[in-house]
Amino acid sequence: MRVPQTDWDDVLVIIPVLNEEETIGTVISSLQKLGLRQIRVVDNGSCDRTADTAQTAGAEVLSEPIPGYGRACWKGMQNIPEHIYWILFCDGDGSDELSVLPAFFAQRQDCDLILGNRRARPDSRAAMTPVQNWGNGLATTLIRWGWGHPFQDLGPLRLIRRARLEQLNMQDRGFGWTVEMQAKAAEYQLRTCEIPQGYRPRQGGRSKISGTIKGSIQAGSVILSTLVILYGQHLQLLYAKSPLQKFSVWLSAILLMAGCAMIVPYGDFTQLGMVPPFWRGVSVMGLGFVVSWLLPQVSKMWFWTVAIATRCILLAMAPGNDIWRYLWEGRLQNLGISPFALAPTAPELAPLRTEWWSLINNADVSAIYPPITQLGFRGLAVISTSVLLFKVAFIAADLGVCWLLQRRFGCLKALIYAWNPLVIYAFAGGAHYDSWFILPLVWAWLCLDTQPRKAALTLAGLGLLGVSIATKWISLPIIAYVAWSFLKQREWTWASISVLLPVLPMLISALPFCALTSCPLIPTRSAFVTRGRSAEFLPIGSLLSAPEWHNAILLIPLAIALLFLLWRTTQVGDFTESYLGTLLLLSPVVHAWYFTWLVPFAVASRNWGTRLVSLSAFVYFALPHRESLGASHWLLTPSERLWLWAPFVLGWLWTRFVQRSQPLFKASPGISQ
Repeated sequence: MRVPQTDWDDVLVIIPVLNEEETIGTVISSLQKLGLRQIRVVDNGSCDRTADTAQTAGAEVLSEPIPGYGRACWKGMQNIPEHIYWILFCDGDGSDELSVLPAFFAQRQDCDLILGNRRARPDSRAAMTPVQNWGNGLATTLIRWGWGHPFQDLGPLRLIRRARLEQLNMQDRGFGWTVEMQAKAAEYQLRTCEIPQGYRPRQGGRSKISGTIKGSIQAGSVILSTLVILYGQHLQLLYAKSPLQKFSVWLSAILLMAGCAMIVPYGDFTQLGMVPPFWRGVSVMGLGFVVSWLLPQVSKMWFWTVAIATRCILLAMAPGNDIWRYLWEGRLQNLGISPFALAPTAPELAPLRTEWWSLINNADVSAIYPPITQLGFRGLAVISTSVLLFKVAFIAADLGVCWLLQRRFGCLKALIYAWNPLVIYAFAGGAHYDSWFILPLVWAWLCLDTQPRKAALTLAGLGLLGVSIATKWISLPIIAYVAWSFLKQREWTWASISVLLPVLPMLISALPFCALTSCPLIPTRSAFVTRGRSAEFLPIGSLLSAPEWHNAILLIPLAIALLFLLWRTTQVGDFTESYLGTLLLLSPVVHAWYFTWLVPFAVASRNWGTRLVSLSAFVYFALPHRESLGASHWLLTPSERLWLWAPFVLGWLWTRFVQRSQPLFKASPGISQ
């Protein structure tokens, strides 16, 4: 027999459930008595007979095994019939008084979103737990402060116009679903109203949120973090509508280039008073970098103009003292002497000393840079032992990274690297060679993470990974991840190739420096390697102060972390970013430019820790500042260490545990697909 249509046949009810066997049948029956025929129950991983009970009661049942309130709601929104114009969300625990729904439907002419307000009635408010009352009050207060909309409750009973729901582009898949809907409703100026509703304690089962301390804390943290992210988006929209937005790309570009010009005279940190004005210029660059985060778009012309101009300006800056070792070791090779065999202070080399020889750092230590790097120094030194030439070579690799990232991720996202003040200073100003290893590493990452996988790209990626390892040793553990990823798929041939191919560049490039009986590529006996300390995150100097301790002890926690990452990560880029971040946290020797290793990967991950440390890393230069004042120790004070590392750690945690669980900055497919 055909059920006669009512005015509510354009309403779809979505009920997310988890172990609601005792109550779901009654809830469905109550909805049917009110004339609602199209009821969709989404089972979010129940281990009881919830799904069977719902189906028996006459509801359509969908399964969403991945936990998450928002994920269950999203599942219910897929493949909605065309004649549905309204969607009603409610809980399946029987706590909502559904007799208020006729009042909801009476408001459809004038409203886009109708909400149940449990806190409007004393009896309903009393039935809510203290955690629910406090949390809802705090969240609605924050929405009022941020968006100026006076919501009173975040209740699950809500009726929303389908077209408006599509406009909101809901992203949260957890407890933040309700607060996201209301904050976005305020953002998009939906017509809303709240109707007092009855509420009672759940009629069966166990609460997943307010019934446990863990659930309450988890829900509260997710709701608050969701509001923070949404408010960030709100500020971006306000900025996009402001007159200032029209000039933002000009402002960012001018600040970056002006900051570069300001620091050019202050690169020689051995001279007294260089660091404070250097910091002032860097602050201007940092402000330009922050402004770039607000840009809605950027053209290729602007992208490359600023990227190239800032680096060219810093060509005139005095370099860091690493450059003198590069020049020295390149020169030695062209004289037929291996830099791995003799330290610069070796008596045999005294006749070869140059006017800049005294500027070489750690002159009592033989070469520590890998073979391909040494061959690069040699090739440049054949042309000239010129600081300018070496700088140009480092900038060329740096701009190569800009090109790769811009091609894969677009100009706007690639600004995190191309307009990054730490990157610009490290390679163009400080003349550190790290761009030589970053270029093949990034290239390898982009080849190896390409889907679907192609044999030619995989081989190219493995070869490039080998070049990166032979340029700077720290890329070596990535081989283990790539091999493990093939082993998990039982691709034995590829697993073997992924171990052997990346080793070839190291073996080939090491031939000029090794003999049959010895191959001294790392000065493992030097105090610099075994006891070196510099701006480390952990107070390693006190932990490893006993003479018998060796920096190698830190390989133990690093190995444990690597095993964890092998288990948890699913892509080369994710593993590499996590590994490099962990390496920096555990390393006893950290220089400011080391953080540039992470920046390319932040283009993909949008990692806030990397963005923020690109600014805070300049605290490191308090060390050469104090040295110029006559201090003999090379240690950051506790407050300086906090200022350097806290933004990195807090930003990293935010990205990993909050932003990743709430992909609010990513687009999603349409509701009806």
